[in-house]
Amino acid sequence: MGKLYQEYLKKLSGNKLLLLFIIVIVTSAMSGKKSDIERKINPDLPVLNEHWKGNVMINGRFFNDTIAEKPPLWDVLKWQLSRNPQRHEKKRDTFQLQTLPIASWETTENSVIWLGHSTFVITLNGTVLLTDPVFFNLPSVKRKTPLPVNINALQSINYLLISHDHRDHFDKKSIEAVAENNPAMEALIPLGASRLLKGKTLSGMTRQEAGWYQEYNIASDVRIIFLPAKHWGRRGLSDFNKTLWGSFLIIAHDTKIFFAGDTAYDDKMFKEMRRLFGDFDICIFPIGAYSPAFLMQASHTNPEEALQAFTDLNGKVFIPMHYGTFDLSDEPPGEPIIRLRKSANELKISDKIKELSVGKAYLLSDF
Repeated sequence: MGKLYQEYLKKLSGNKLLLLFIIVIVTSAMSGKKSDIERKINPDLPVLNEHWKGNVMINGRFFNDTIAEKPPLWDVLKWQLSRNPQRHEKKRDTFQLQTLPIASWETTENSVIWLGHSTFVITLNGTVLLTDPVFFNLPSVKRKTPLPVNINALQSINYLLISHDHRDHFDKKSIEAVAENNPAMEALIPLGASRLLKGKTLSGMTRQEAGWYQEYNIASDVRIIFLPAKHWGRRGLSDFNKTLWGSFLIIAHDTKIFFAGDTAYDDKMFKEMRRLFGDFDICIFPIGAYSPAFLMQASHTNPEEALQAFTDLNGKVFIPMHYGTFDLSDEPPGEPIIRLRKSANELKISDKIKELSVGKAYLLSDF
């Protein structure tokens, strides 16, 4: 989300005084008093953590912890006014994800198919899930890899999984395109995300909102649970953290698939997931958009941190995502996967890394 947010602020800030004014206004709007703290859940869904009392809201805004946090807007200003120390390396980097066009679209075999960035089609026992669909360019950020499948071929989608409201994870145009061909598709979304499903195509979409550790009501033998992530949310200047963020655990019989969404590393969060649900099987983790660390580390994992989270979950297969499709931060585009390979080799778990080309399916029969 970093570079996209940087470009967004640049458009708004013709001079430093205007940017400072924006920072002061937005930051002051996010101040909360201790007496304003609420705990939010969906009362219609079960909570699977006996210690969990609900997601923290302060003045109508969600937070990762019980103490009000402020986004690093001053760090964004620092980033804008600083030169990228990797700019020359980044300019020389020619990394390009391989794209495998999907000529015939079928969703009959249990599989995980990467469509780029954080978009996957996951098929489990006849139930088809689509995560964080973003098929087109973002504002000021062009897509670097082509979509491997014709959008109109994306049919038989049962459930749409949205991790949070950032534009590189929730793209209304993409969701509308899918919804037109999948009128029975149901949205499984975080608390507060119904505000995003507006307009002729989306307003009538069936949806369920969940807080952390809540399980959605699913009409199949697949279980889907909304789990924590250490992140934040925003689409404009005035809606900071109005929508919750999170990750998903998908369970089909004895197989557990974890989709991390966007998250920073937290040594307690992932261990708590394992305490509740046991060892995880297939883990889909973000490895890009981590530089500069002073800005990104609070909301994104770098490759080493993603592997540590994978270890905390005692995962069996690691599928990397959130790199190569959009240029969102300062690191060279090929660096995340190089660092992931190096770290996995040092940890002697290289055999657990399953790199997917865009359009490539990981068959659960190979698991």
